[in-house]
Amino acid sequence: MKKTFDYIDQNFDSMVAELQEFCKSPSVAAQNLGMKETAEMLVNIMKNAGIDARIVDNEDGFPVVYGEVKGEADKTILMYNHYDVQPPEPIEKWKYPPFGSEIHDGHLYVRGCADDKGTLLSRVQAIGAILKTGHKLPVNVKFLVEGEEEIGSPSFEKFVHKHKDLLKADACLWENSAKDEDDNPVVKLGNKGMLYCELHVKTGNTDVHSMNAPVVPSAAWELVEALKSLRDETGKVLIDGFYDDVLPVCAEEEEAWKKVPSPEKGLKKRLGIDKFVNDATGDKVNIALYTEPSCNICGMSSGYTGEGQKTVTPCTASAKLDFRLVVAQDPMKIYELLRKHLDKHGFENIELSLTSAAAPAKTSVNEKFVKVIERAAADVYDKPLVVLPTAAGTGPRDVFAYSGMPIAGIGCGYAGLLQHAPNENIRLEDYKEAVKHVAALLFRAKDEDIV
Repeated sequence: MKKTFDYIDQNFDSMVAELQEFCKSPSVAAQNLGMKETAEMLVNIMKNAGIDARIVDNEDGFPVVYGEVKGEADKTILMYNHYDVQPPEPIEKWKYPPFGSEIHDGHLYVRGCADDKGTLLSRVQAIGAILKTGHKLPVNVKFLVEGEEEIGSPSFEKFVHKHKDLLKADACLWENSAKDEDDNPVVKLGNKGMLYCELHVKTGNTDVHSMNAPVVPSAAWELVEALKSLRDETGKVLIDGFYDDVLPVCAEEEEAWKKVPSPEKGLKKRLGIDKFVNDATGDKVNIALYTEPSCNICGMSSGYTGEGQKTVTPCTASAKLDFRLVVAQDPMKIYELLRKHLDKHGFENIELSLTSAAAPAKTSVNEKFVKVIERAAADVYDKPLVVLPTAAGTGPRDVFAYSGMPIAGIGCGYAGLLQHAPNENIRLEDYKEAVKHVAALLFRAKDEDIV
């Protein structure tokens, strides 16, 4: 292991340069920008690291990159990542060009470096470092890298089920994680689920002068009233049956949560806010973030929103919603309950459309694979690894529910990474540690039980 760590230290500048070039290639799935080119670039990077990589046809969506390396031990770790990134807008809020891949004060600024290209290449480069220091890979590794995670992975489930035999593994290293507000490394064992949908209101054929507001229905007001009916002032969702399938937190998880530092202080400072919803503090912040479902308005549009004044009563209005769900809520059931709720409250004319859905999923904190990841972290970090039973975000982990394999996420991010926002960035020192963590995990997995 030491020889590999020394190689990483000595060749880190070239690793960073490779990451910069990879991140410069825009791969925005939502805009169909640079997808094929980035997938092909990734294949070449993986091949240069000693990974047998290729693009596997995905007839229903963007290219999927698959790679594998045979190891000494008869154990297989599947590494799931994605090469697509979020749109960079609003571009004017970036300090540096969103695809310029510039380094400033030890930070790499570029869309996708934190989510998920940095973590992806940290794994590729860890394998390259092991192979280039004369070792055979300790265990078998497979890579599954999709191009649709940031748009809800619409074709991913079909692809996975079609290629079950190809993707068979003992354990899965999931796409990402980040250090917490106290700079502790974190392993994530689960994801919330998500239902993303849109509401559309039409109250007439055309907008009219607002002098008609006393008699002409307003699409904007109808939408506001519909949205208000979905939750109360505390954030509790008011849809009948919404909480029926929520499972209680088990005793093992309760113990794990006690060891998870609250992000309260650091998050408030970075966001420039004085308090959270419901004045949540301490342990209540973690409970809300990680164990409670939510209803969120992602965006709204209606009427005139340009500069200056325009007096108008709008005839159309729309809103984008996401519901973050916990085990064992079913997003499609929630979708049906939402439709019933709107009809029950007099909003039958509001059109409801589904954008994406993912079920919640998580791995037990007691899995042997998690313990190996913890011991590998101790080989690299000077702080203990925080075990997060589930993350506040969403990913397609549920697609692998059929396999029964443990799934855990580690990565190269930190609390200020600003993923999905302007000025997304990673710290280069964190990136080096992430490369070493993957290498240490592979070495340990050879001689320790991972399942």
